[in-house]
Amino acid sequence: MSASANDQPLRLMTVHAHPDDESSKGAATCARYVSEGVQVMIVTCTGGEAGSILNPAMDRPEVHADMTGTRRAEMARAAEILGTEHRWLGFIDSGLPEGDPKPPLPPGCFALEPLEVPTEALVRLVREFRPHVVVTYDENGGYPHPDHIRCHEVSVAAFDAAGDPDRFPEAGEPWQPLKLYYSHGFSKRRVESFHQAMLELGLDSPYAEWLANWDDSRPDNGKRVTTRVVCGDWFSVRDDALRAHATQIDPTSRWFAVPLEVQQRVWPTEDYELARSLVGDLEGDAGPDGPGDDLFAGVRERVGA
Repeated sequence: MSASANDQPLRLMTVHAHPDDESSKGAATCARYVSEGVQVMIVTCTGGEAGSILNPAMDRPEVHADMTGTRRAEMARAAEILGTEHRWLGFIDSGLPEGDPKPPLPPGCFALEPLEVPTEALVRLVREFRPHVVVTYDENGGYPHPDHIRCHEVSVAAFDAAGDPDRFPEAGEPWQPLKLYYSHGFSKRRVESFHQAMLELGLDSPYAEWLANWDDSRPDNGKRVTTRVVCGDWFSVRDDALRAHATQIDPTSRWFAVPLEVQQRVWPTEDYELARSLVGDLEGDAGPDGPGDDLFAGVRERVGA
């Protein structure tokens, strides 16, 4: 399948808070579209400087001494595995405040930057790369990390500003992306599906405790999904990209507990919510049989016209 009707390459930009987020949220989608000739750029808003070392094998003095350099090298390797371009937005990791009360965020961090500052930086990249589709997090950030929530705010603001010649006139020629999506990960139905599949195979499920403590008072993001991209054939690429972030991903962790063939059979998609569209209404991806399956639905025709 060519990238578009007249072989003009389609372009996808995914915007993330930290290095490793791109590999745990939508990586197989990116790898699939790259294989189809789509140009993909990953944007990382912060350097992940505040991240802890979550893999005991990487808990070494030389890694602690250069956490920034280590995470940059990990990100470069992950982008190479996925076949994408990559850009740093250049802001400082805010960290995840913990405690009661929570401590204040560090001065100068991403979450405390005036919104216009990172918005202009992202607008500059949008106008340079000229994506047709942008993917980011929803208003909850996927989970309530201050950088994830800020990433959402910045991505939406940049999507709305990039095509306006009166906004950030020094940031390049205006370019209006056509669609904005929010990525959605572990809905309750997805977790239950994996849990049940593992039990049926006589395997230990890594999700039993998670389901037992599931807060049903929280909205289920699975009900917001408009688009499911079939990308099971690229789950192994996703996992390789995850493992490239060796400080953050323990290869013996829950990330890899469900066998690939089970994932491909039970839930072979990555799931998205269409949040903005200039090529139809927000239900445009879905059909009579349920969610759509292509982030570029409606865009291919526009680009080829």
